[in-house]
Amino acid sequence: MKIAIIGTGYVGLVSGACFAEMGNEVICVDVDQEKIDDLNKGIVPIYEPGLKELINSNISKSLFFSVDLKKAVEKSDIIFIAVGTPMGNNGGADLSSVFNVAKLIGENINESKIIISKSTVPVGTTFKIKEIIQSKLEERKIKIEFHVASNPEFLKEGAAVNDFMKPDRVVIGAESDFVSGQIKKIYTSFFRANERFVVMDINSSEMTKYAANAMLATKISFINEMANICERIGANINEVRKGIGSDSRIGYDFIYPGIGYGGTCFPKDIAALIQMSTEKGYEPVIITSVNKVNQNQKKLFLNKILNRFGNDLSGFCFAIWGLSFKPETDDMREAPSIYIIKELINRGAEIRAYDPKSMKEAKEVYLKDESSIEYCESKYEVLKKSTALILLTEWKELRAPDFEEIKRQLKYPVIFDGRNQYIAYNLEEKGFEYYQIGKI
Repeated sequence: MKIAIIGTGYVGLVSGACFAEMGNEVICVDVDQEKIDDLNKGIVPIYEPGLKELINSNISKSLFFSVDLKKAVEKSDIIFIAVGTPMGNNGGADLSSVFNVAKLIGENINESKIIISKSTVPVGTTFKIKEIIQSKLEERKIKIEFHVASNPEFLKEGAAVNDFMKPDRVVIGAESDFVSGQIKKIYTSFFRANERFVVMDINSSEMTKYAANAMLATKISFINEMANICERIGANINEVRKGIGSDSRIGYDFIYPGIGYGGTCFPKDIAALIQMSTEKGYEPVIITSVNKVNQNQKKLFLNKILNRFGNDLSGFCFAIWGLSFKPETDDMREAPSIYIIKELINRGAEIRAYDPKSMKEAKEVYLKDESSIEYCESKYEVLKKSTALILLTEWKELRAPDFEEIKRQLKYPVIFDGRNQYIAYNLEEKGFEYYQIGKI
């Protein structure tokens, strides 16, 4: 199958590389010439396990990168729109890039195509894409049969390649059996055993993505709310988690207490779902609370540090382990580390930070204006001259550190664990002050 993917962000690159790996001819298009030049040299702009290797093994064979959207549209059978839909000023999704791509497709489409929305978009967007393309065809005074469909992605950052190659399910929103059948063809090679296609109407498929992320975000905020209650009544959230997770109706996934969710999907999609609902006159009480709990969680964690060292942090230096919003990615979008580090600096503190993959992102984008941060090349180097250690991301290399070395390097044997990663190490018995989530 000949496939064009418009947008070489996270979703576009993973999708393109995986489709190419299965023998499809894939053209990935972007307006950023420098980015395309780098990709053609095998330089991948994001860190995602396995992605660079997949791109390099297929580039110039079945995978191509270009800024020529016209050529990509003309040569392809199926076109995926995978451009960004960032949060707009009103909390809803900014669809300007999606609609601009639809306009360009309408100006360049030359024969029958299937245009698929892969971006996370509000309900009704795919039909707006159809209207824009049809409008451009009418302006060109030509008639071309084309079809639109929705195929939302459910990729976890840090495991996206594996998720795409071995999908739990593929959700297809289509207007006809013909369209859903064509989409099934390009995914069939990813199913080694049972096919797991879920076919529905387009509006429902768009809503499925939001509903899935809202459910997962709800589980995270729920366990964090339980943790906050546990701290106040003398219970231990780590034990409570075992008790409820063993119930097969609940399970252990997404019930790890911590400092809240970040990244591009959950914060953006929750805000968009709230905005969509209120526009239609419905107040989404649960989802609004999920968002509120998540915002408060990082503030409550900051308060643990302030309660220990005071509001004036002048003269204190804190060692930070982890900057990305989750392990196995360099993504810092909406990462709790941004808020916590900025708040510490605003109170006079200095920061020594280490992260295996996202320090470049921090320096150049998310914390570029903060002069009180020193970035270190190892997890132990950050401890030197530091008052206390703050763990914000649960990277594997940070899970079993040398606590005696930590104790030797820190000015005070104090650890603030934002991910409850060290609960099994009896740190109090080792002479540490150990602060975690959901336990006094």
